[in-house]
Parts: sequence; C-alpha cells; structure tokens
Amino acid sequence: MTTALSVSTSTTADDDVSAAISTKAEQNPLLRSWSDEPYHLPPFKSIEPSHFQPALQAAMEAHISDLEAIASSTSNDFDSILGAYDRAGSLYSKVASVYGNYISSLNTPDMQKVQTTMAPILSRHRSKCYDIPGLFEKIAQMHEMKDDMLEKGDWNGEQARLAERVYIGFVRMGAKLDKESKKEYADIQAELATLQTNFMQNVLKDEEVWEMIITSDDMEGCPPDLVSAARQAAIDRGHDGPDDHVVTLGRSLVEPFITYSSRRDLRKKAFEAWTSRGELAEERANLAIATKILRLRKRQAALMKKETFAEYQTEDTMAQSPENVMKLLTDVWARAKDAADREREMMEEFLKEKGEELDGGFQPWDWRYYAEQVRQAKYDFDQSELKPYLSLDSVTSAMFDVSNKLYGLKYVKRDDVETYHPDVNLYEVRKNKVNSDEDELVALFLHDNYARQHKSSGAWMSEYRSQKKNLVQGADPIEAIPIVSNNNNFAKGSGSTLLSFDDGTTLFHEAGHGHHGMLSDATFRTLASTSVLRDFVELPSQLMEHWLSEPIVLKEHAKHYETGEPVPDDLLRRLKAAKVFNEGFATVEYTACALFDMAVHSLSDYDDDFDLAKFEKEYLQEQGMPQGIVMRHRPAHFAHLFASSGYAAGYYVYQWAQVLDNDVYAAFEETGNVFDPETAERCRKYIYSSGNTVAPQELFKTFRGREPEISFFLKNRGLV
Repeated sequence: MTTALSVSTSTTADDDVSAAISTKAEQNPLLRSWSDEPYHLPPFKSIEPSHFQPALQAAMEAHISDLEAIASSTSNDFDSILGAYDRAGSLYSKVASVYGNYISSLNTPDMQKVQTTMAPILSRHRSKCYDIPGLFEKIAQMHEMKDDMLEKGDWNGEQARLAERVYIGFVRMGAKLDKESKKEYADIQAELATLQTNFMQNVLKDEEVWEMIITSDDMEGCPPDLVSAARQAAIDRGHDGPDDHVVTLGRSLVEPFITYSSRRDLRKKAFEAWTSRGELAEERANLAIATKILRLRKRQAALMKKETFAEYQTEDTMAQSPENVMKLLTDVWARAKDAADREREMMEEFLKEKGEELDGGFQPWDWRYYAEQVRQAKYDFDQSELKPYLSLDSVTSAMFDVSNKLYGLKYVKRDDVETYHPDVNLYEVRKNKVNSDEDELVALFLHDNYARQHKSSGAWMSEYRSQKKNLVQGADPIEAIPIVSNNNNFAKGSGSTLLSFDDGTTLFHEAGHGHHGMLSDATFRTLASTSVLRDFVELPSQLMEHWLSEPIVLKEHAKHYETGEPVPDDLLRRLKAAKVFNEGFATVEYTACALFDMAVHSLSDYDDDFDLAKFEKEYLQEQGMPQGIVMRHRPAHFAHLFASSGYAAGYYVYQWAQVLDNDVYAAFEETGNVFDPETAERCRKYIYSSGNTVAPQELFKTFRGREPEISFFLKNRGLV
C-alpha cells in the first residue's frame, strides 16, 4: 500500500465510483468523511467489524479507478504519473490502515472472520494494482528518464528516488512477467495471504486459550508485582476463586514466571507451552502451514529467476545478498556461543557450590531462573529490585522527556478524544515553530500498552495516517499530519503497572519507530516514515533504546511508584555492572533464529518428506547450539517469518541494525553529551526524517562520515 490522497479526475468511471461510495457511506462510518472527527481521526466509536468488508470493497474499486486514470492519462509529466501515483487510493489507504490496526490490536472472533475472508481478496487487489494495462509502461518511462531529468535539474533527488522505488516495486511484484506467470504469481500471493492469516490466528488462539491456574503458594520466589499481575489475569479471565492466579502465554507474564519461580515443575510446564505455541492443538497445526508457505515462496522466487527465496528477499536490502547476511551472523554466532557457554558454566558452578543437582541436567526452563540467581550472587543485582522505580508512567515520562530534549517534541494528553479501547492514550505531539515561541501540531500519538484478549502478542508500531506533503489541491492540511500508534503487551497490574528493564527497553524501542513516523519530513507518502529498506528500519527504534540506560535519564525519571524517591545511585551502579551478564544467552537466542530463517529460506527444495521440526533440530545441532537454549521464536509461532513475508529471510535485520545503532549512538557519546544538540539535529535529519528519500547507505555515511563499524556493537554486547 503505497498511496495516499486520490488524484482528481473527471472521468465517467470515477464519477460512477464516487456515486456508489456516497450511497454506501450513508450506512458505513468508514466510508463517510472523517472531517467531523477530531484531527480527522477514524470514527472509532462507530466502527463495527461488519463495516470493514463493504468498506474495503468500495475502497479497492476507487483505488483501481485512480490507477486506471493514471494509465490512460494523456499527460506524461512527473505530477501526472508519479505524483498522481503517490496520491492514488486515498480511501483505500484510510480504510486499510484502520483494518490493519484492528486485526492486530482488537482482533475479536468477528474481526477474525472478516480477516479470513479478506486476506486473499486484499492480496488479489494488491496484485491487480501492479497489473493495470498501460500503468507499468508509464512507470517504466519515468524510471528511464530519471537520471537525465535529475542531471538537467528538472527533478530533484526525491523525485528521482520516487521514480526508482516505484519502478522496483512494480518489478518485484511481477510487472515484467508474461501473462501466465503473472497469474501464477498473483495466485501464490493470494494463497500465501490465506496461509499467513491462518498461521497468525492459530498462534493467537493458543495464547488466548492456554492458561496455568495456580495459587499464591505456587508463586514462591516471584516478586509481588508478578503475583499481582497473575491475580489480575485470573480476574480478567473470569476465575473467581479467592486465591486463583493465572500464568498466560503473554511474554510479560510467562517470561518473568520462568525467571523467578522456584517451582521447577511449573517452570517446565509454562516453558514447554510457551515454546510450543502454534502446535498446542491438532487443529492448529502451524508446522504444516509453514511448510506450505516455504514451498510457495520457493516458487515465487523461481518466477523471479532466483534460486532461493533468501536470494530474492535480500536483493532489495542494504545487505544485498544472503552471503553478506551470513558473514555478519556467523561472526557474531561464534562469539555469542562462547559467551553463552561461559554463562552456563557459571550457573553450573553456582549449583555445585550450593550442592544442588538438577534431575536430567541443565534444561531450557532452568536458564533464566539460574541466570537471575547468579546475577544476584555475582553482581548483587536483582532485576525485581529495580521494577518499583520503573512504573509504566515513569518510563513513559522518561521517553517523552528524551524525545523533547533530543527533538523538541512535546506531548499533550487528550483524554476527551475517544479511541478504540479505554486503555489507549491519545496525545497531541507538538513542536515549536522555527524561530518562534509558538508551537504547532506535528503528529498524533496513540499509546496502547496493555496485553489483553484478542490483541496480538509482541510489540509494534503502526500508522493510521502517514506524513506527506503531496496533497491534492484543497485538501485539509491536517491530512499531512501523521497518526502514529505504539503497541505493547505489558501485564496490567491491579494498581501501578511495573515494568522490567527489558519492558522499558521495549517501550523505548517502539517509541523509536514512532519517532520515525512522527519526525518524517518527506514530500511523497511512498517514501515517508518507515517505508525504508527492511534492514534500516530497525535503526531508529534500536537507537532510541540507548537513552533508557543513561544514568541522567534514570535519576530524573526512575522514581519509586509509592514513595516517589529517586532510584538509588548504588542500584544504578549495580545495574551497570551487570549490564552485559547473560548477553551471550540473549544473542544466541536471537542469532539462532536469524540463522535458521536464512537457512530454511535458502533451501533449493522442500520435498514431500520435508519435516520442518526435524530441520530445526538438525540445523541447530550442526551450528553447535549451546545446551539449555532454544530459539527465541520456534517455527510454529515464528510470526516474523510465517504470519507475513516482511521479515522472512529478513529476521537478521535487527542485528544488522544493531551494528548501525551502536555506531550512531557512539557519535553522541563522543561529544561528551548524549543530548548534544548538533548531533541530535543531524540524527533527526538523516536517521529519522528522511524516510526513503535517500538510499540508507548514503544517509548513514552522511551522518557518520564513513561506513559503519561493528566494534561498537560487539563491545556493548560484551562479545569482545
């Protein structure tokens, strides 16, 4: 979806489409004008699941009409073709953005039915958008002339970049294929859409139905806030026993439980269920679905004359090839394995000193628990000791303050504006005008922080409206203002919600993505915000994480949720001392996923006997997977790979971006001031605001003055 406001035309077909939409809009809030809503927000209070299918159908018709008008245009200048293409499909963009957010954040059974129906239909629409007769010829003509127009000064760099990126998009969607191959490619995309939807819904169902009902006595070793969250989960799920507590498969509940619970039997039960999502019931057999997806992707790559899907997928990235990806991953893997082995030896020595012996040896459900024991013994640091100073309110305040000090953004909460759920907070994001004390609205920010039923697990950033300047004449200027949403899955406490340091890092990570959207300063929506190459997109998010570790930030904002006392200096000292402990485990857990992803998408064939679980086991054995660790995301619930194609053969991008973000943050550290105004302004301009208007390699080099160096990443991970 690379479109925004529709181009103005006067064709009869357009008039017919507009008339049909006007008739349907009388009954459908998604099709009515949103101009009466604050900031032209979606009409949340009026939206029902039944509205989406007819609204999407009408929006798709209007989108195709816009594209057909471009294809038949007698004018062949930039604005008539590429400018109009960027503006095309305004209604589709609006409706599809709401739909996308609902199926992630409010995916009730009724919404899941809509999603199942619409997945192949939306895929067919996307394919059709690239197969409008005469449209690719217009795009190809623009692409062919871009260098000459740039050299003559008739186009600027952003216009030439738009010509390049739109052309690449068409080619990668099969525009150069023959008619028969185009049909097959579209069929593959539609089948993939259905399978990927089924995969995600199966994971969501497992997370929804599985629970471990226990008592407070069963939570021995768990900190009070975790006990409180488990009690709240029991209440939310309708368990009315006076001492009922529930551990769910939400990461914010199950991971702390297996970290602190002294009950090894319950840790095992919770861990095995958590790592078996997507295969907890025979009717939700995600491994079979994933295998079908792999076969379809292999055929998709073959149609594009590529040997493997990994080759096809990495072609349009900073890495450019699977070989370049593997060069990074294997370098880090060897270092991470050594670090993880040292960490396990420390834990085994700890057990020996205590005279404990584990039945069956050291197992994956033991690692987090004993790592925490060693952390406390060796560094005198207990993660739960920090949590009372990291309430959700405190960490949010810290993020807002960092945002203000770096980029001048101010957040004004709007409790009077209704959103799609009572837990969601809406903020105006404002910034002072240039050379003025007056501020102006630059974005809207929705913060959806709590885990709940029918909400996808994990954390993500999304948009209801992207930043852009390429508006149709007469459009309300508010349509240029981005509406950005951050979604987390923190376990809601019965009182204050307390976060682990990892939870706080997640909040800052998603805020980094949010800033990529809120600070965007592109002319064309197609190039704005997070519409960048996949291995650059995690740079802005991971970069933002660094500021949470800064003592100056924690001293100002990490205050006890009951007393208001600032976090003690001694606790911060111990936090810093323990910073890289267990990083070997964390790096192995992630890198194993990235290696598996690249390996499974680099296979030349998936024969009838192909067994994905067997491949996982044998591949990790070949790589020397350290004892006691499993992949962070096992195949049956690896949503990055099998719930969509965006991160397939692309899970490496987090580590690729870690090389970049550690290097960029070093630029701040080198000034002696992590809020250095000049560095912050360059960071805003080249990392957060440019979107895809310039190639990412050039943006980094312009900011840093050189190619990226891996040394900063390795040092900060404790891998040197």
